[in-house]
Amino acid sequence: MSITYKQVAAGVALAFGGLVSAHAATITISCGNNAADVEFCGKFAEEWGKKNGHTVKMYTPPASTTDNLALLRQQFAAKSSDLDVIMIDVVWPGVIKDHLVDLKKYSKGVEKDHFPAIVANNTVDGKLLGMPWFTDAGLLFYRKDLLAKNGLKVPQTWDELAAAAKKIQDGERATDKDFQGFVFQAKAYEGLTCDALEWVYSYGGGTIVDDKGNITINNPQAAKALDAAASWIGTIAPQGVMNYGEEDARGVWQNGKAAFMRNWPYAWSLGQAADSPIKDKIGVAALPAGTGPGAKKAATLGGWQLAVNKYSKNVDAAASLALYMTSADIQKKRAVGGSYNPTIPALYKDGDIAKANPFMVELLDVFTNAAARPATATGLKYPEVSNAFWDAAHDVLEKKSTGAEAVKKLEGKLKQIKKAKW
Repeated sequence: MSITYKQVAAGVALAFGGLVSAHAATITISCGNNAADVEFCGKFAEEWGKKNGHTVKMYTPPASTTDNLALLRQQFAAKSSDLDVIMIDVVWPGVIKDHLVDLKKYSKGVEKDHFPAIVANNTVDGKLLGMPWFTDAGLLFYRKDLLAKNGLKVPQTWDELAAAAKKIQDGERATDKDFQGFVFQAKAYEGLTCDALEWVYSYGGGTIVDDKGNITINNPQAAKALDAAASWIGTIAPQGVMNYGEEDARGVWQNGKAAFMRNWPYAWSLGQAADSPIKDKIGVAALPAGTGPGAKKAATLGGWQLAVNKYSKNVDAAASLALYMTSADIQKKRAVGGSYNPTIPALYKDGDIAKANPFMVELLDVFTNAAARPATATGLKYPEVSNAFWDAAHDVLEKKSTGAEAVKKLEGKLKQIKKAKW
């Protein structure tokens, strides 16, 4: 489904070959699929269109990042020009590098204002394939009122979270049988890769494949992490969580039906909306640590970039829109209104942003030290690696295998995918 943002096109006079003509382009931008994406992308894109005499259409991609990437790859294979500006996940630049425009000729060095690590991530073979749009890291959302009611502190380990979630859940079910202790993303898709990487990394189990390309997943701590997560299903998390994506988890949480939630920062502003049942009852913290050797708090690095489709019929205008949307001014507006984490370090010192989203400043180290998925090391094979990982994690959650069995089998699968090299 596409939503068109209408505007009155202003004529832009262009002289070419002695002729003067009005050239107004129609640019289609892919923003996102939740309510905040629509509000805090569409209106700014329309604003750019009015300023520059262009019409902007907004494309709503599939909710699943996995389905989104698959659809994009189909469009690229057909050299489709339907999309001009594309919102791409932090792990996609190396996967779709052959279909994106090098933005360096348009950026004029403005990328230096963004987090260097994100710019480096978006630069493949010397080409800047995406402008940083917003950054993300997994966070723990909790009900401040229910922790206080039960005399509990914010959990620092997954074991503490499980105990706190069970205590709160048992108490609340006296009046609400549908109340849950903890909701998260456990559907077999990229979201589960993010969640499961946090569990594994927090237990000291590494990042599936290390930055040198070595397959590291088959270790006792990784197995322990997956077994711990499996113990939540049917105890503090509903069986239905096995089919939850981000919005499914947020729906349960925002309706006041859960004590804890793992999600991305965007959930803050929606939970704080005037009509939200849990407005002013929300706390945000770093995700808990595991236990055992190498245990630490961990968050998966997320975030999205704006890229330009190489097959666009209006590359110059599309690049202009991408740079406008990723500018400091628009990033500030999106941070204040929609709790999107800026990719420009200077904005974390902005008083308006800090007032609207206190957790952004308090948890800045979470965003700057988040664990990256092994997309750079595995390159074009990353989708296969991620698919194998989320399938293995899902099997453990479903009790089809133990953590130890799953990581051993996964190691073999990853060796098949890698073969001689990534």
